[in-house]
Amino acid sequence: MGKHFHKPGPGLADRVPPGQHLTSGFPVLTYGDTPEVATSQWELRVWGLVAEQKFSWADMMALPQCEFTDDFHCVTTWSKLDVQWRGIKVTDFVKTLKIEPIAAHVMLHCYGGYTTNLALGDFIREENFFAHNLFGEPLPVPHGGPMRLVVPHLYAWKSAKWINGIEFLEEQPLGFWERNGYHVRGEPWAVERYSM
Repeated sequence: MGKHFHKPGPGLADRVPPGQHLTSGFPVLTYGDTPEVATSQWELRVWGLVAEQKFSWADMMALPQCEFTDDFHCVTTWSKLDVQWRGIKVTDFVKTLKIEPIAAHVMLHCYGGYTTNLALGDFIREENFFAHNLFGEPLPVPHGGPMRLVVPHLYAWKSAKWINGIEFLEEQPLGFWERNGYHVRGEPWAVERYSM
């Protein structure tokens, strides 16, 4: 795996999923162009089976802000432990929404055109958050700045970078990587890397 990656010791078996290697850095993997959006122009839109709304940067900053320390697992077999973020809990965000009872899934939309899907139960979890800060600094553009979703319990392609839309749906859609062979859910401990 090279000098920047190493196998986890036995003491980390409960934190590092099967087949993963620890990284000393924080690799950036992106398909397509990297969008750059100023916070003054950024917005997050919700639509579908929900009362449609648009949230500005100021709207998001007015919500409760929290500190998070989580492990981050990429489907390409690297993991980074104890990543420090700041942002808004998804559970606090959805308190501002009027979601229809039949909604069961979300499609996450991003600047640049990327999409990924989540079951509603995987989206609305206490440990998930919208991140705008990484290791005490504004979230760098290559890592999804100015804002990204972080879903620690799934592989990192579900943690949509440059997020700007959440579509609530009854049926399960497929996002970009899911249409191209990745698993529909992506749970690291079950090694759900690819569809069968």
